[in-house]
Amino acid sequence: MPRALVSVFDKTGVLEFCKGLSELGWEIVSTGGTSRLLKEEGIKVIPIEEVTGFPECLDGRVKTLHPRIHGGILAVRSLDSHMKQLEDLSVLPVDMVVNNLYPFRETVENPASTHADIVENIDIGGPSMIRAAAKNYQDVAILVDPADYEEALASIKAEGKTSFALNERLAAKAFMHTAHYDALIAQYFLEKTENTEPELLTLTFERQQSLRYGENPHQSASFYKEIFNTKGSLVEAEQLHGKELSFNNIHDTNGALDIIKEYGNDVPTVVAVKHANPCGIAQADTLADAFFKANAADPVSIFGGILAMNREVDLATAEQIAKIFIEVVVAPAFTDEALSCLQQKKNIRLLLLPTIMEKNPGKDYKRVLGGLLIQDRDMALYQDEIQVATDREPTQAEMKDLDFAWRAVKNSKSNGISLAKDAVLVANGPGQVSRIWALENAIKQAKVSLEGAALASDAFFPFEDCVEAAHAAGITAIIQPGGSKNDQRSIDKANEFGMTMVFTGVRHFRH
Repeated sequence: MPRALVSVFDKTGVLEFCKGLSELGWEIVSTGGTSRLLKEEGIKVIPIEEVTGFPECLDGRVKTLHPRIHGGILAVRSLDSHMKQLEDLSVLPVDMVVNNLYPFRETVENPASTHADIVENIDIGGPSMIRAAAKNYQDVAILVDPADYEEALASIKAEGKTSFALNERLAAKAFMHTAHYDALIAQYFLEKTENTEPELLTLTFERQQSLRYGENPHQSASFYKEIFNTKGSLVEAEQLHGKELSFNNIHDTNGALDIIKEYGNDVPTVVAVKHANPCGIAQADTLADAFFKANAADPVSIFGGILAMNREVDLATAEQIAKIFIEVVVAPAFTDEALSCLQQKKNIRLLLLPTIMEKNPGKDYKRVLGGLLIQDRDMALYQDEIQVATDREPTQAEMKDLDFAWRAVKNSKSNGISLAKDAVLVANGPGQVSRIWALENAIKQAKVSLEGAALASDAFFPFEDCVEAAHAAGITAIIQPGGSKNDQRSIDKANEFGMTMVFTGVRHFRH
């Protein structure tokens, strides 16, 4: 008679599955709460202590860690020596292990959990059984997911046992299951001990969705999410309308979320992003006015872009958005009228993210061929005080625009130049190998007068050429990190033109 060892925390579907096994002539060994549940439903169960000859102990910490259990799981059926040893030791083979683990993740996520609670929910016997069964997959089926119960029963009905191909797939799933579980535990202890640079690092993610393709149609892709630290991120968004997000949608929307958080929640703000760079940002007394200004500043680049907003989208804003082609709108809320208006557009994706303005420090991961770069997210903006480097100090209006432009350039690809005027990003020049090219591109694309505008440079701004080009375009104020050995050259040129220049003391390269 084939034998299954069933010990699950998540009891979803286990009654139906065990009834099916019993009807197919399987013997069931079980533990604790699982055993009691099966018995209550009239399913014949052999208690684990009957097999081990040893009672559960240490508040249930030790139940299955016993040679009579692991010997039955690990014995290779094709080896006569293994089977002879089982016979000599009166150990019966285990042909299936059905197990899922203590809720470690859920315990960590529960704000009421203490450290002792969390430690107590580190499963020991479960992973040992799972790994043992997965190692011996040619003879033992390992089920860690209730979603696989139906296929396992179907395979037994068809072939008298679970097939080799199914066992192999289940083993792969089992090893991923325990690796994921252990990685979460390691992550918890690394954070608790403030170990930010462990010699060995194992990261774990959960698949959010399979994607139609990657950046280009010939590239396959999937979207995975972190387990913890997702507050305010795209993985928390609820899609209200539109087809599935694409790879590029996800990447660009993530960029839009980074930028909208920079501008805070005090003033209605609209951010437009194209290819992960801001192509429109504006603030106004109403969201509708902010969108109008962001769109008017660059109506070409915003086409097919991503919008992020820090206010509930109302009908007046929705009616303007509906006039152009927008890929994604993400906002903390939508009025019913706005939603009805935008849902008339078949291809627009509408994302509800109530936590949109919550900042998440987390870590920044960049994949390189053969390795991984990890850094803190760029959460800084300025040093303690901004230093005025020129003879002329900025006016109050200039300082507001300098701050506005600085937040934009921080989130633009390097080398980047952002131009702002009256709380509007009037032009952006991201991602150039030469800073003068970035500035020239920004000036060229500006649709409004740059007279009195503010300029932000993400990194060093040491040469006269950029100051001369800015002055010729009517720009009167510059914000940059400072710290170059040639700073004085740009300072002197700014003084010559009566411009103001301030240093932030913080560089914002973005690659």
